[in-house]
Amino acid sequence: MQKLPVGIQTFSEIREQDYIYIDKTDIALDLITNYKYSFLSRPRRFGKSLFLDTLHNIFEGKKEYFKDLAIYDKWDFDDVYPVIKIDWAGDFKTLEKTEQRAIQILKENQDRLGLKCEFQSSPSGCFEELIHKAKEKYNKPVVILVDEYDKPILDNLDNPKSALENRDFLRSFYVMMKANDAYIKFAFLTGISKFSKANIFSGLNNLEDISLIPKYGNICGYTQNDIETTFLPYLEDVDLERVKEWYNGYNFLGDKVYNPFDILRFIKNGFMFKNYWWESGNPSFLITLLKQKNYNIPELENFTIGDELLNSFEVDKIRLEVLLFQAGYLTIDSQYVDEEFGIVEYKLKVPNKEVAMSLNRLFLDYLTGESFRANKELLAAVVKGDVKKFIENMKLFFSSIAYNNYVGNKIAEYEGYYASVFYAYLAASGLNVIAEDVTNSGRIDLTLQVRNNIYVIEFKVGSDDALQQIKAKNYAQKYLQKDKEVFLIGINFSKEEKNISTFQWEKV
Repeated sequence: MQKLPVGIQTFSEIREQDYIYIDKTDIALDLITNYKYSFLSRPRRFGKSLFLDTLHNIFEGKKEYFKDLAIYDKWDFDDVYPVIKIDWAGDFKTLEKTEQRAIQILKENQDRLGLKCEFQSSPSGCFEELIHKAKEKYNKPVVILVDEYDKPILDNLDNPKSALENRDFLRSFYVMMKANDAYIKFAFLTGISKFSKANIFSGLNNLEDISLIPKYGNICGYTQNDIETTFLPYLEDVDLERVKEWYNGYNFLGDKVYNPFDILRFIKNGFMFKNYWWESGNPSFLITLLKQKNYNIPELENFTIGDELLNSFEVDKIRLEVLLFQAGYLTIDSQYVDEEFGIVEYKLKVPNKEVAMSLNRLFLDYLTGESFRANKELLAAVVKGDVKKFIENMKLFFSSIAYNNYVGNKIAEYEGYYASVFYAYLAASGLNVIAEDVTNSGRIDLTLQVRNNIYVIEFKVGSDDALQQIKAKNYAQKYLQKDKEVFLIGINFSKEEKNISTFQWEKV
């Protein structure tokens, strides 16, 4: 069998060393045929760098690497172009370090192209000079490939001053593409976030965003068909439905796709289900943003957002929902289009079990100051339908939250706080939880589904009868035809005790 390309982003190495390669060259051909300036947003470790390197080899005419691939007999590999590749990998904690890295990147391009800039100390000046000299030397317009165009900004989301300084630097750098349009054949930029054109690409009005164009939905990632064909020999005796539950679910308006990093690590690690992609990054910036506003955590995982917001990102006006989507912690659940009035909206959701568990463990740490610990007794009670034991264990969890985590925090006086903690704990445990579950008579605060049991839960702070609301609004009706046991649970919290004060329950 072919080798697994774990951690390999170099197209030539994959082809030379007989690693698995999922053919994306038909998409590459369509892209370079139909666009001059294009931009792709995808989460980290999703295969952006490999796709970029594939383009690099196409334009440099490396035909030998494309044998048996879709593009092989459809592209003139004798038509070679000079390629300038900008790869923003490095330390960008200060503007000085960002400028130094830019100079280093341009030096690498000069060496590869056999050119020398006169403006060595000016990144934007050298970039412009490199475009001109490459066109003159090779008598062909240049191809510009930019990997992780936004990394100098994203690395500083917890430091607004540095983020803005790096933004301004990048704006002056990228504007050179607009100023030298006549010398450019094709430009392709990738990144995690999509900053508004006014923020970064001022003047580059012809840059087209392909991130949510359906025919490019599979440009990165593995499809279910890839799993059931190319990877099937590597997944012998593995429960593919469970693999799908854990790692599939990213939706960019094509097929639902897997993050390649997850699948490759899962196979290499002997089919151990764990949080491979999540653990490969540091989402500490989420905590920084959460602290700026009192978010209702469940609402972030069941959010509807307009097209104009989903496709913009302001360094100095960060919306957490937008960043969660662009960074891969949320994905598209459904799309609503009203062509008459030009309205496009997206309902967002957490893509899969890996992200749901990991994201909610992070939220729980933020909400309670406590690191997550699985409770086997609670999980067993939920599976068995032992409501009393289930709620007793949740009460013990609330009791474990240190008092000083509440001091001066008015959020603990509100129902949304307790609902958020309750929700985050269950979701972090790997349970199937639905927040703000819509029915024809209102919204259930929380629905929990596990094996043959469904729990319909309503929360109140104070003495209002939560169970009576469930019954009065007939919330359980939605689930009565599912051949499962349905439990109704009304839970009251005390803001003085900061815990569950009473609960009532019935089995339907």
